[in-house]
Amino acid sequence: MSFLKRMKEKLMGGPSKEEVKESEQQVEEVVETEEPVQAELPAVEEVKEQEVVEETTKPVEEETVETVQEEKREVAIVEEVKDEPEAEKESKGWFRSAFSITEKFKSGLTKTRDSFTSKVNDLVARYRTVDEDFFEELEEVLLQADVGFETVMELTEILRYEVQKKNIKSTDGIQALISEKLVEIYEKAGDDHIELNLQPKGELTVILFVGVNGVGKTTTIGKLAHRLKSEGRSVMLAAGDTFRAGAIDQLQVWGDRVGVEVIKQSEGSDPAAVMYDAVHAAKNRGVDVLICDTAGRLQNKVNLMKELEKVHRVISREVPNAPHEVLLALDATTGQNALIQAQTFKEATNVTGIVLTKLDGTAKGGIVIAIRNKLHIPVKFVGLGEKMDDLQPFDPERYVYGLFADALDEQLKEEE
Repeated sequence: MSFLKRMKEKLMGGPSKEEVKESEQQVEEVVETEEPVQAELPAVEEVKEQEVVEETTKPVEEETVETVQEEKREVAIVEEVKDEPEAEKESKGWFRSAFSITEKFKSGLTKTRDSFTSKVNDLVARYRTVDEDFFEELEEVLLQADVGFETVMELTEILRYEVQKKNIKSTDGIQALISEKLVEIYEKAGDDHIELNLQPKGELTVILFVGVNGVGKTTTIGKLAHRLKSEGRSVMLAAGDTFRAGAIDQLQVWGDRVGVEVIKQSEGSDPAAVMYDAVHAAKNRGVDVLICDTAGRLQNKVNLMKELEKVHRVISREVPNAPHEVLLALDATTGQNALIQAQTFKEATNVTGIVLTKLDGTAKGGIVIAIRNKLHIPVKFVGLGEKMDDLQPFDPERYVYGLFADALDEQLKEEE
């Protein structure tokens, strides 16, 4: 079975029962309408109006993220959660079909696909045969997408070998070959432990979040808390970022909206003391998961790293083998700067996974591969939009499909 067909079976499965029911209800409404054409028009206008509203209210992603902008962004998302009907919050997102999750990756990677894939398609159009000039320009396109120098060199070397081995002359279908090899490179970089290291029910799991200010760390903590709670786990938050103005209040807002307790002290308190209180509170209340926020003052690098080491020691002393996860939040829109941040935090603490935020806001989504191949740290979650269910577990095949969706869909039709 070809790579494309295997990928289709995994990623493009049928809709869930809920989605089928929704679709059937929509069909029944149309059938029962006496004038279906006129009846559909208001719905179309409503959709257009909604698209305009979404377009005008979507926050602007900038290369340099200011803390004030991040605070406004977090508040907007929290307000969205507050306004959602409870039934909708519980039903949507986490348990949708494989197809709808794949569509989230496709939608979330639109900016990268529009930039990256259009350039690859232009190459394929200009070079009808695979030669050295084609590979040289392909290398440049990959570098522009922030795939990373070492990864680009490895990928093009593999592609050269495959082209020679299979005696490939035409550039037709080269996107599928690139997709397949990108997945192989990602998976070869290390063992895939994408799932969170959650302890059995009845035992406390401690998740420590690290990352610089402005990367969307507090937002991600809130979304992850909502996700875990939706899966039936009790969650508590620890406000360990005691230095940034407003950080404690922001986490409290998220705790209120998601419906989880937040352990906190006054601004300027010792973060390690907050963690000590939070661990004991979580134990006493029988909480399943404790998610700990931390400071992100990279300008005070030495002090920050010492602080993280102290927090880590306090947690591990109170809970053996904890923290069970150290998740590093990185802003995808910062490109290679995210890779530098990852290297810095990896030196200070045992980072077990990366949460790549704002992947939908960048045209350089190739940074996912660069981080994995350079640091051998798995990307566990990616932020694909503003909604609560847009924080998705990372999947390399869904990722490469998101990069080449249009070309891969076309080639699948030809194969079938």
